[in-house]
Amino acid sequence: MRAVLCKAYGPPESLVLEEGEPPPLYPGGVRIAVKAAGVNFPDVLMIKGEYQFKPPFPFSPGAEVAGVVSEVGADVRGVSVGDNVIAMTGAGAFAEEVVVPATSTVPLPEGMEFATGAALMLTYGTSAFALIQRAQLQPGETLLVHGAAGGVGLSAVEIGRAMGAHVIGTGGDDEKLKVVLDRGADHVINYRNGPFKDEVKELTGGKGADVIYDAVGGDVFDQSLRCIAWDGRLLVIGFAGGRIPAPPANLILLKNCSVVGVFFGAWVGRQPEVHRANLEKVFEWWRQGVVRPNVSHSFPLAKTADALYAVINREVVGKAVITMT
Repeated sequence: MRAVLCKAYGPPESLVLEEGEPPPLYPGGVRIAVKAAGVNFPDVLMIKGEYQFKPPFPFSPGAEVAGVVSEVGADVRGVSVGDNVIAMTGAGAFAEEVVVPATSTVPLPEGMEFATGAALMLTYGTSAFALIQRAQLQPGETLLVHGAAGGVGLSAVEIGRAMGAHVIGTGGDDEKLKVVLDRGADHVINYRNGPFKDEVKELTGGKGADVIYDAVGGDVFDQSLRCIAWDGRLLVIGFAGGRIPAPPANLILLKNCSVVGVFFGAWVGRQPEVHRANLEKVFEWWRQGVVRPNVSHSFPLAKTADALYAVINREVVGKAVITMT
């Protein structure tokens, strides 16, 4: 079995591709022959030792896969050899085989390509949790999505549209923002043209955004508090911009707003059935054509470092995937 391994913390080029023994199967587990694996920003943090989850060396990065079940453990029920599935792995996805608990697998919808399935679970799962459970987004509300051309950002745009919100997306590249409009945003703002807070206020008649989806942090978070509506919800998704903000409590008070944490990975472990229900909603939106995961880059396993650099350099619109060819 070929796998991309991290043997010491470092940049993407420090990863090595090696032949090795397949991971052992256990009674409640299933072995998946990986067809595609999603690439996410946390993969970069993990190999640098900057992510909260630190697997023991050597480990393969990669947190989501789509593939075919090739073997099932003795205690497994409801999953069979030959099933097409998607699963979150935590780590280990950048390999030809992975073993996960059977309860972690979800059937790949009929007609969905493996690359699409591998691009869906983390980003759309995160955005569904954020907008349905954490923000309780309502039809007619204004949703402001930062980093709207990225993986979680584009999924938030599509889910926000599916939930009946008025969606505004921000980004720093006009060509990427065209994709954001194509995926359902009502307006886009290039933040390189000036402070976005003023344009948000203009677009909302001075009210501000009811829900703000922020995977960027830093100055973007700071400006967001200046254009959030009364009773608004500012969702803390991540800190791709680098700086973890320290919000001034007086602004939170004056806006009567909520700063809401979104820790998707930990929530899935606590509410797996609600997570599955969210995915079923996403699958139904996909069948309706409302959700269309955008895979802008595909790489073979041997080019995993290039895939990670595509994420680092913000070349990806939506998601990049690694395919086993």
